[in-house]
Amino acid sequence: MRIGITCYPTYGGSGVVATEMGKELANRGHEIHFISSAMPIKLSNLGERIHFHEVEMMDYPVFEHAPYALALATKMADVTVRYNLDLLHVHYAIPHSVSAYLAKQMLAPRKLPIVTTLHGTDITLVGNDRSYLPITRFSIEKSDGVTAVSAFLRDLTYQEFEIRRPIEMIPNFVNCDSFQRSPNEELRAHFAPKGEKILIHISNFRPVKRVTDVIESFEQISRQVPSVLLMVGDGPDRGNAEWLARRKNLDSRVFFLGKRESVSDVLAISDLMLFPSENESFGLVALEAMATEVPVIASKVGGLPEVIADGEDGFLVEPHDVNAMSERAISLLSQEDKLRAMGATARKNARKKYCANKIIPRYEKYYETVIHQVQNIDSEIV
Repeated sequence: MRIGITCYPTYGGSGVVATEMGKELANRGHEIHFISSAMPIKLSNLGERIHFHEVEMMDYPVFEHAPYALALATKMADVTVRYNLDLLHVHYAIPHSVSAYLAKQMLAPRKLPIVTTLHGTDITLVGNDRSYLPITRFSIEKSDGVTAVSAFLRDLTYQEFEIRRPIEMIPNFVNCDSFQRSPNEELRAHFAPKGEKILIHISNFRPVKRVTDVIESFEQISRQVPSVLLMVGDGPDRGNAEWLARRKNLDSRVFFLGKRESVSDVLAISDLMLFPSENESFGLVALEAMATEVPVIASKVGGLPEVIADGEDGFLVEPHDVNAMSERAISLLSQEDKLRAMGATARKNARKKYCANKIIPRYEKYYETVIHQVQNIDSEIV
C-alpha cells in the first residue's frame, strides 16, 4: 500500500507512535509518505520506502496566524495525486483529520480513505474547552476509520461526543528488539559510580505529568535506598522540578538530561520508573520501560491499568499519593530478586501483547477493511 501519514513532529507520544508506525510499515514493504510541518523528531533517516513532504505556510500580513490546517489540506491533496496514495492515516483529530477531510473533498470523486487515530489530548481537550466539541465530533464522524490507543480512550470518546460509529481499539506498540535490557556499564557507572539504584522519569514535563511529585517521591526513596534519578525530557515544569531538587539538596543525585532522540540506552541502565501522571490515555514510555525490564510505578489513571498489571509487572497507586509511590519503590528496590523478577515479567507481558510485530498487522488489516468499505460505498452511490 501507499500510505500518507500526518502527525505532530514532536517528542509527544502521538508523534513517536506515528513515526515508528511508518518505519515498521516500510519494513513490511509499504510505501510511506509523511506529511507534516517539519521532519518528525524520530524520523532521522529516510529509507527507500519512506518519504517526507513539508507543509509550507504562507506568510501574509492579513493572517494573524499562519493557516496551517488549510496548507496541510492542500499538501495532502497534492501528495495523494502525485504519488497515488491508497489511504491517509492522521494522528490526532485536531486539526489533522479536518485537513484530511478537506483534502478528500478537494479530490472528489477520487477515492481517498481517511483513518484517524485518537491519542488522548485531542479528546480530553474537549473536557477543558467545550467549544472544540463540534469540530472534533465532525472530524471523527467524517473519517472513514477511527482507532483509539486504549479502551479507556475509546470509551471516553463515546461518552464525551455521544458518537455511535465504531471505534477500533488498537493499542500503542514498541519495537521489542530496540527496547531490551543490554545495559552500557560505562554509562551506568557515569550516573551511579557507587552502584546506586537508578530511577528514571521520562515525559514532556507538562503539568499533567506531575514532575514535582517525582522529585518529592525520590527524596523519600533516597533516604532509604542509595539511588540517583534521571529526569529525561523537557517542558514547562522543568524549572519547577529543578528548583525543588535544589531546595531539597538533591542536586548531585538528580540528573536533568533534556530531550533525547532515543531513550533506549538510559532505560537499559535503569532499575525503576516513576510515572505519577494526572492522566494518561495509554502511557507509551511506561511500555518502553517494561519492554526493557524496568518495572513502572504509576498512577492508577486512564489507560495505564490496561498496560500495567498491578503487583505483577509494576505497581499502580492513587494519583497524587507520593507516599504510596515512595513506599512501593523502597520495598521493591530493597529486594533485588523481586525487582529483577518483576522486570522480567514486565518484558514478558510487553512482548506478549504490545510488540510491533503483533500490532502493525492489525493496522494493515484495518486499512484493508476501510479501503474496501470506501470502494463499496462509492460503487453503491454510482
